[in-house]
Amino acid sequence: MKTETEMFDVILQTAKVLQVDAVAMSGSRTNLKAPKDVFQDYDVVYIVENLDGLIADLSWLDQFGKRIIEQEVTLGHRRLYLMFFEDGNRIDLTLCPKEHINEWVASEADYTVLVDEKGLFESYSPSPQRFWTSPASETDYEKTCNEFWWVSAYVVKGICRKQVSYATDHLYGICQQELLKILAWQVARDRGVVDIGKNYKYLFQYFPTEKEKEFSALLDFSSLDQITQSFLATMEFFHQEAQSLAQKMGFKYEKEVAEKMMRYAKEKLPNHSVNKEHKL
Repeated sequence: MKTETEMFDVILQTAKVLQVDAVAMSGSRTNLKAPKDVFQDYDVVYIVENLDGLIADLSWLDQFGKRIIEQEVTLGHRRLYLMFFEDGNRIDLTLCPKEHINEWVASEADYTVLVDEKGLFESYSPSPQRFWTSPASETDYEKTCNEFWWVSAYVVKGICRKQVSYATDHLYGICQQELLKILAWQVARDRGVVDIGKNYKYLFQYFPTEKEKEFSALLDFSSLDQITQSFLATMEFFHQEAQSLAQKMGFKYEKEVAEKMMRYAKEKLPNHSVNKEHKL
């Protein structure tokens, strides 16, 4: 596997050969707080003069190494080449016309400029706060609580109809995301604005280990019964954390609504109860 130094050499040498105008990097490799491991991607942008000329013949991509699999994506005026190499490295390479550099800057949380002899990045500045969480407003808090309990009815429907993908999508994709939001606001309430990372990947660094274990226990969707157990435990978890946040922030929590929705779920799912291992 190429070392980080070797990868940077290839990235910069290729840029030199192609005569790109500027090179920058984003992603976890620009975040000093991010854990360092072999799975970190190289998120790179080449700011170019002639995009059409570069994409007309992509044989130059071979300079990065032998690829196992790749994808090509169009994003606005940009082209993104996702490449996974035989040695385990991965490069997400964006080609961005220099007249649309603002598109790329706006899409990134933070970045580091590697080459910019023409000063194309000088009028822009990184926005590392993209994945930062501030203390909740009461309006945002109310919307999150309402969304959680509203979508809970969809999860019940999916389980009762034995529609595994439907139930799981609403449970993880919406309800548990609202739970994560409540947990992030718990942290922000105590610490102020915090960096929770993309997809909440740094969130549990701010909690005792037990809290992460509690949430991880909710992620077993291996069967309809496990989905049901996860759902019931998720409701209990959300109910607990939302009340706690409301008390700390002086917000109003619709406890009666929450209790009615939990009662509704248990009535519709009479053959299930929260397992001891999930009970909070």
